[in-house]
Amino acid sequence: MNPFEKFATWYAEAQRPDIQDPSEMSLATATPDGVPSVRVVLLKDFDERGFVFYTNLHSQKARELTANPRASLNFRWAPLQRQVRIEGRVEPVTAAEADAYFASRPRGSQIGAWASDQSAPLANREDLVRRVAEVEAKYAGSSVPRPPHWSGFRLIPARIEFWTGKESRLHERELFTRSGKDWHLGLLNP
Repeated sequence: MNPFEKFATWYAEAQRPDIQDPSEMSLATATPDGVPSVRVVLLKDFDERGFVFYTNLHSQKARELTANPRASLNFRWAPLQRQVRIEGRVEPVTAAEADAYFASRPRGSQIGAWASDQSAPLANREDLVRRVAEVEAKYAGSSVPRPPHWSGFRLIPARIEFWTGKESRLHERELFTRSGKDWHLGLLNP
């Protein structure tokens, strides 16, 4: 079985009212010397090449991914008793991919990408509100271009684990590992 097909099936099954946002995933990164960091981001695309998310390239996550291009993702859909863990290397998306996705974002999110110096200290909220107003004025009546400091990453998986909760904590764990272009399926103890 192809792990991307299984992920697509599980992701489609997670599109239900009792799951607030099935695209939420925890993204774990680390500095070159191994200091970990984790945060929730949104999955914006996936296919057999990998799993895509976007960010300000000055953010902590982007700086860490640039210096140490390995990461891990975790999806948890509690009502389904399911998790998916994904580990691998990351690479930048193409400029065309970033442009297309940026153009699809709500205008307020586009303005925010210009106004926010993501992860940098903020003296006060008023400074951010002022910068938002300045960017809105600058692009009044026109489309908002993608900032040069905003793009995306694709996590190219080497391992994908599908976890299903079972009684007595005897969970089912299927692990797909990549060897070249081939995937191998094995089981893990709970």
